[in-house]
Amino acid sequence: MRIVVAAAMIDGLGRVLLQRRPEGKQHGGLWEFPGGKVEAGEGPVQALIREIDEELGVALSAADITPLSFAHADDSSGTPPILLLLYVCRLWKGEPVCEKNAMLKWAGRPEISTFPMPPLDVPLAKAVLALLK
Repeated sequence: MRIVVAAAMIDGLGRVLLQRRPEGKQHGGLWEFPGGKVEAGEGPVQALIREIDEELGVALSAADITPLSFAHADDSSGTPPILLLLYVCRLWKGEPVCEKNAMLKWAGRPEISTFPMPPLDVPLAKAVLALLK
């Protein structure tokens, strides 16, 4: 099983940071919560802190990260199943900067559902919308 972590980074205006996947990658052009794969020997929170630093140049603290939801998929193509863990973070250090060939957008509650997302991110977006009520 592959474990993937993602952050619903919520700013002071109640907006959530979304990242557009680069074209040419799986789910290219779709929007997702930033994050990445948990590596061998890492815990999920440790992996999230590392991935957000690598992808966005932002420092998270474990004390400011709270679990929110999860999604999973069993792939019939023979690849390992995926477990996607979503965490909420409202405090961080630095301004998010996107990787080459990616885009970032801050989305308010009414806009979140208008962004096309990979299948596993759709139920997570619903959890974020419920949180922002």
